[in-house]
Amino acid sequence: MSTSPTSPARPARLANAWVPVAFALAALAVWEAAVRLTGVRPQVLPAPTRVAAAGWEQRRVIGTHALATLEVTLAGFALSLVCAWVIAVAVDFSPTLKRGLIPLLVASQTVPIIAIAPLMIIWFGFGILPKMLVVALVTFFPVAIGLIEGFDRTDRDASALLRSMGASRWREFTLVRLPSALPSFFTSLRVGITYAVTGAIFAEYVGARQGLGIYMSVQKNAFRTDLVLAAVVVTALMSIALYLSTYLIERAVIPWHVKQRRAGRA
Repeated sequence: MSTSPTSPARPARLANAWVPVAFALAALAVWEAAVRLTGVRPQVLPAPTRVAAAGWEQRRVIGTHALATLEVTLAGFALSLVCAWVIAVAVDFSPTLKRGLIPLLVASQTVPIIAIAPLMIIWFGFGILPKMLVVALVTFFPVAIGLIEGFDRTDRDASALLRSMGASRWREFTLVRLPSALPSFFTSLRVGITYAVTGAIFAEYVGARQGLGIYMSVQKNAFRTDLVLAAVVVTALMSIALYLSTYLIERAVIPWHVKQRRAGRA
């Protein structure tokens, strides 16, 4: 019976996946032991078991706030993706636009988001729109730059061949440049989606009625460090889930690249 060339790598991938889990469990054990041995107050540093118990007790409340944060994250990131694709495609078709916009995109990253977020609340109120804009501002740059660099990595011989056959610029873009840019796009997508959750939390800290950011702010003021950490754990799990989901989307959109990457690792 024949075996797949990538099948021997599968147990290795599973074994590698357990390494960070083992490190995390070891860190939690050290944390638990340190809190119990030193007798530090729960308001300063609660034990992991206390955090887990408090989080489970407040699971419905935390879940409601987590859904609100997830809504802002996905809506803001969707807006960011639309803007990034429009700008990247426009830049790819216009060298003049590229020379003019790239420096501005880089300069935009020097503006601290901590200064922009309060202005969004002042201009647009406490609804979902200002938080969406904050998420979009945080995540737009890596996605746009990833796409632009992906378009630049197109095989020039393939482009020249299509042009010699009379293909239009749009035809060349759809057949060669777009598929070539997708691997870079998914790499930048993974970077952006982790920033998106952080951006949503920060926007909620500045001003919101619901969300993990406002929940952590309230619990911090009540000196419930255990609930603050429980919300942090939920935030981390949400970021990990969104990060891993990009691999599922990548497998569905560009399966050939996923197979090439696995073959290279094998």
